[in-house]
Amino acid sequence: MILFDRAAAEAAAAAEAAEAERRAARKNKKKRGGSNTRPDQASSTPGPASEAGVASGTPDGPPSQQARSAWAAAAAIRAAKRDRKRYERAEVRRFTVASRRRRRTWLISGGALLAMVLVVAGTAFSPMMALRIVTVEGAQRVAPTQIVAALSDQLGTPLPLIDLGAVREKLAGMSLIQSYSTESHPPDTLVIRIVERDPIGARATDAGFDLVDSAGVLISSSPERPAGYPLLDAPTPTALAAAGEVVRALPADLRSSLDSVKATTRDDVTLQLAGGPAVVWGSADGSVLKATVLARLLAVAPGAAHYDVSSPSSPVYS
Repeated sequence: MILFDRAAAEAAAAAEAAEAERRAARKNKKKRGGSNTRPDQASSTPGPASEAGVASGTPDGPPSQQARSAWAAAAAIRAAKRDRKRYERAEVRRFTVASRRRRRTWLISGGALLAMVLVVAGTAFSPMMALRIVTVEGAQRVAPTQIVAALSDQLGTPLPLIDLGAVREKLAGMSLIQSYSTESHPPDTLVIRIVERDPIGARATDAGFDLVDSAGVLISSSPERPAGYPLLDAPTPTALAAAGEVVRALPADLRSSLDSVKATTRDDVTLQLAGGPAVVWGSADGSVLKATVLARLLAVAPGAAHYDVSSPSSPVYS
């Protein structure tokens, strides 16, 4: 580090004063050269400029030792200032290298992320991702071709732009579909997974029989009683929901031997098995446990005409 040198500063001031004197001497010499004074008179009479030139090292005489020292000191001061500026710039770079590295890392990462987003967005919304294939899974009573035809207006639409509201509206109009889910398989496939309504029994009507689920939604109609389904006697939605809960809790062999289900409320469900035995079920609560107890009673007392599992911890048969 270069410190302040007082002697050098004084020498620099002296050099500036000497330079001012030289300029004044040159100016006076030009004036003498342009005057009417004879040359011998001008040269015989020493003027103040000549004396100043001898004393201070003007063009009339060689530079004095003091002036040369002053010039050297001024040059050293300028060099020291330049060195100081270079040093300060180097220190700034040294102390900011971490922040510059972080900024460079952030810029590179941000640029890469932006490029990736642009590429993904450009690909996702391009014709390369247009819907061409609709696959239906889980449909048994509903024809898959019916679902595909209903969604034909979405063909050619990029997968991210498919109108799911329109899809929901089309599938909601199909009474056999209880729920569904959609899944996109790039580049061009939409998978529709269907959960169909589960019929629990048939209701007798003037025209024949209506196969319904536990919500009372009509699944199919026929003039004859559907095989494998019990007759339902449940006048209210609550009673029908309770009957459906009981039917779904029965194992497959018991469900196939069920002849009828009667319920007026949720707490008084009664089953009639094929061949005559009646089952007092009681409330629809705990239907899974009651179904297990009933299967055990049928195995222990197959000839009984009456079973009561309304209290599954104390079942009764007679």
